[in-house]
Amino acid sequence: MEKKHQRFGFTPQEQRISAIPSAIAGILSLIFIVANGITTRQQEHTNLLLLLGIGLIGIAYLIIFNLFMIPSLNFQSTLGWTNAITALVGLGLLDYILPFQSHIYLGVLLITFLITCALVSGRVPSYFLLLSATLFTAAIRREYITDKNNFALLLGFVVIAVTAIETIAQLKKTSRHRIHRLETITNFSRAIASTLETRQVMALLNAAFQNAIEADTYFVGIQEGDELHLELLYDDGEYFENQHVKPEGSLSGWVLKNQQSLFLPDLRKNILPDAQLMLVGKHKTNLSWMGVPMHGQNVNGVIGIGSYSPNAFDKADLELLTALAQHAAGAIDNTYHHAQVELQSHLDSLTNVYNHGYFLRLLEGHINKARQECEPLSLIMLDIDFFKKYNDTYGHLSGDEILRNLCNIIKGHLKRTDILGRWGGEEFAISLPTANGKQAQQIAERIRTSVVQLSREECEQIDSPMPTVSQGIAVYPLEADDSMKLIDLADKRLYMAKERGRNQVEPDEGYWEKLYADGNPERPVS
Repeated sequence: MEKKHQRFGFTPQEQRISAIPSAIAGILSLIFIVANGITTRQQEHTNLLLLLGIGLIGIAYLIIFNLFMIPSLNFQSTLGWTNAITALVGLGLLDYILPFQSHIYLGVLLITFLITCALVSGRVPSYFLLLSATLFTAAIRREYITDKNNFALLLGFVVIAVTAIETIAQLKKTSRHRIHRLETITNFSRAIASTLETRQVMALLNAAFQNAIEADTYFVGIQEGDELHLELLYDDGEYFENQHVKPEGSLSGWVLKNQQSLFLPDLRKNILPDAQLMLVGKHKTNLSWMGVPMHGQNVNGVIGIGSYSPNAFDKADLELLTALAQHAAGAIDNTYHHAQVELQSHLDSLTNVYNHGYFLRLLEGHINKARQECEPLSLIMLDIDFFKKYNDTYGHLSGDEILRNLCNIIKGHLKRTDILGRWGGEEFAISLPTANGKQAQQIAERIRTSVVQLSREECEQIDSPMPTVSQGIAVYPLEADDSMKLIDLADKRLYMAKERGRNQVEPDEGYWEKLYADGNPERPVS
């Protein structure tokens, strides 16, 4: 139904309400014309009956048109031309039977018909009606051509009619754009109400921008430290992914710093003295720009819109952008909160590293990716030596602190793509994507050395020495071709390290040197 209405810009009910005043004026004009014709008795008896009939038919048509035709969707596709042609026929008949002195009333009636036509049907049918009626009148009434006063009168009616049609068209266009903006905001707010992913919020924002604002560039930036992460960036129809910029000194930086909207219709004339243009995307200079802050409990960012043409935006566009930013900030807050809650459900409550179940899930994903990309993956199983004895000697609170500090030490030696999980008790598992056995052994040795070197004084809240750790390493796909076999092999090597005297890494460096001596084998051995 909305698509059918889109052609006219308003619903049939709204069109009927807007057309009612001009319809009433048309009915009153017809009543006056008929009454004037009858009382003055300027026509013959036959013409009086014809005038009365035309008047009654015209009044009935206006009533039916407003009450039944406008609200009915069945008439919407042909409504404009039906109305214009019907009005033209009626006005032509009246023009034919009325005396020249009554044409001033026909002019008024024509203007009411044109107003109704412009409100309901738009420019084309309205100008068709105006042009046809003017040419018809000039053809059958030579007085409008030969007499300059009458010609001026005819020209005046045309000017008034054109002014009315254009005024209504502009008002409809403005109202249509405002309605469209409100619909965009409403649809966006409804769509994001149940959205729990930031990526989906960005997709909905992208759709809203493309649907409601004519812009060459637009972006959504989220502040991360001293950088602005452009979650969404389109420039001249091209999408740019994962862009990071320094907002300091830029227009976006000004919006972030002052938490105020910035509207610059012509960047050639009005640019902030303490801000400079920053080119991203295709590095083409915008001539119009506006930005609004996007601030929430968990998010601080900016939405920017630009155009290569000056004066491309107005205050209504800024209002729309501000509303979208407010809704987006709330939605992103919800996604961040949901992500935090979901992440907490995957973390061990004591050490704040991944729990056993979620680590297994992530490890399976790492192995699948390693299989697809033909890359190695190493797994380290790590256990604290004599941890039960340590707990019995120094207490469980000290033991808990040891676990937390150990995890911090391990994290300090891992990359962003590596994952650490608590396997159970004092045992931990480390997944190292793309790392071969030799590289994993180096990482494990650095962890072991860091634990040994951590003295009692360096552990701020621990009044006891740091215990040592033992570690076992296994490599996919060189030594095991699935996650369970990989875990089993690394776990066996962990206990081999303990049997060798603890504070060990198994296998040692010599094993990997020998294994990789003939190159870099990463295929499973048979």
